[in-house]
Amino acid sequence: MTLRHDEELKNELVKHLEPLRRLNLIETWHDRKIKPGDEWDRLILGKLGKADVVLLLVSIDFINSAYCYDVELEDAMERHSRKEAVVIPIVLRNCLWSHTPFAKLQALPKDRRAVVAWPNRDEAFVNVAEGVQQVVETILSEK
Repeated sequence: MTLRHDEELKNELVKHLEPLRRLNLIETWHDRKIKPGDEWDRLILGKLGKADVVLLLVSIDFINSAYCYDVELEDAMERHSRKEAVVIPIVLRNCLWSHTPFAKLQALPKDRRAVVAWPNRDEAFVNVAEGVQQVVETILSEK
């Protein structure tokens, strides 16, 4: 789940997740893959409904987006509570998110330190990718 304000950071994250895709551990999908003529709401909720792992790209813009917060997040958290998916908050930019429904979840990068706060963003994204890999390998080992 991403917003236009966070698109550059999302693109960097996707690059860092590419080795996991090449190992056939993950498939990535985001709303920029929606084609003209697609019913975006149905497509987004359909993809969320099939995902084993949902990454929340946390920023103030994410929290302030009615669609992201009220529709996508609600769906993802319901699936997480039913153990149908794992929701992982990825803190892109610092914001007040301690009272959100996903505040109870372990976030990445480590210590909930926002990606933009790291001296080297590549290190932050590597930390995120390693965390995602750990979750995916756990899911695969349980199947």
